[in-house]
Amino acid sequence: MSDQKNNESNIPEESTAKSNRSPGASTFGFDTMLGKLVVENGLITPEELIECNAILEEAAGSGTVHTLTDLLINHNYVTNRQIDRLQSDFDTRKSTQRIEGYKIIRKLGAGAMATVFLAVQESLDRPVAIKVLPTKFSDNKEFIDRFYKEGRAAAKLNHPNIVQAYDVGLSGEHHFFVMEFVDGITAFDRLEEEKQLGEKEAIQILRQVACALQHAHEKGFIHRDVKPKNIMISSKGDVKLADLGLARAMSDVETAEAEAGRAYGTPYYISPEQIRGKVDITPAADIYSLGATIYHLVTGRVPFPGKNPSDVMHRHLKQDLVPPDHINDSLSAGFSQIIEMMMVKDVPHRYRNASDLIDDIDAVLAGDQPNFAQPTLDFAMLSKVAKSTSSGAPVSPQIESTKVDGKGLMSLFLAFLIISVIANLILIAVLLV
Repeated sequence: MSDQKNNESNIPEESTAKSNRSPGASTFGFDTMLGKLVVENGLITPEELIECNAILEEAAGSGTVHTLTDLLINHNYVTNRQIDRLQSDFDTRKSTQRIEGYKIIRKLGAGAMATVFLAVQESLDRPVAIKVLPTKFSDNKEFIDRFYKEGRAAAKLNHPNIVQAYDVGLSGEHHFFVMEFVDGITAFDRLEEEKQLGEKEAIQILRQVACALQHAHEKGFIHRDVKPKNIMISSKGDVKLADLGLARAMSDVETAEAEAGRAYGTPYYISPEQIRGKVDITPAADIYSLGATIYHLVTGRVPFPGKNPSDVMHRHLKQDLVPPDHINDSLSAGFSQIIEMMMVKDVPHRYRNASDLIDDIDAVLAGDQPNFAQPTLDFAMLSKVAKSTSSGAPVSPQIESTKVDGKGLMSLFLAFLIISVIANLILIAVLLV
């Protein structure tokens, strides 16, 4: 997991303001750390915190009692909900300080199912990331089983492009998972910085994640949740696939059948077969999700935007993909063709495996055309050809605009010839009737 930039060196060590919040909602430890927490989380700046503390000191001198919490809320710096979230994060951080063998440094991030902390493994004096399951899930067998499945799946994988697993266990009431700490950002963070990535950077991300998937698939696992937020980019430029929370062993028929009919994945990047809840999910599902991820990186937009998750998934199933080089015309024809083949809706026409995908990536990197991916043609215009023959006019069908070079030119010529023959046969048939 990644480190995140913060302004810790400019943060006052703590707020001296006392709180009148009830013991059930707060503790003295939380109140004294609140100032540091709101700055760490980007809710206010260090300068704004200094101003708030000055107001509190002035109020205390006049005999008026204020709390930092009330001041922050009244000045619209934070909401009650944000204060409650900070309280929950603080309680988790405080309790996880007791995980034997690890010293918690700070929170790296939090999601619906876990909070991730930067820590030091004391025996080896190395930085690690520790994912902690919230205590509210401590009695939820499904969440606990999934948490340990992630740890066991990650432990079976050993690849430079996959975040390495170190340990998983229970400390007090906290289930934890220790993994490699990646000093860097996610691909999603990178996209937010640049809005749209160039081909040179994106194809390197694609290749490294494809290698990670090749290893996972060879070990019998499907990731099922490839997306920008699960791709780490280290400060050295190394790319690592993270978060195997939805990973499933291809041999785990029992789990597959139990999950049949339900869609597991992230709507913007999920494959059509996952949407349909298919039992026999193959590595091609991960290739589709990776294709959707790279599409987002190079175009600056998701392949199928929608009003809600259901609408997005419907578009994955039914809507034609706009070729990425129609949005970002700086992309090469070969790279665009690779992304399009990764996102073909029908599994048999998609890349069979990550190995074939890597072969095509290497071909494009070498300046050649892909071996498997071919230029996409608009065969829908054939229906227009058939309709136009009723006027008796000769037809010269136009192939949808696409950039071609090298071997792709011959493919387009042959396709054009075939379409022309079909169109003229239709014309002859109409004239003979």
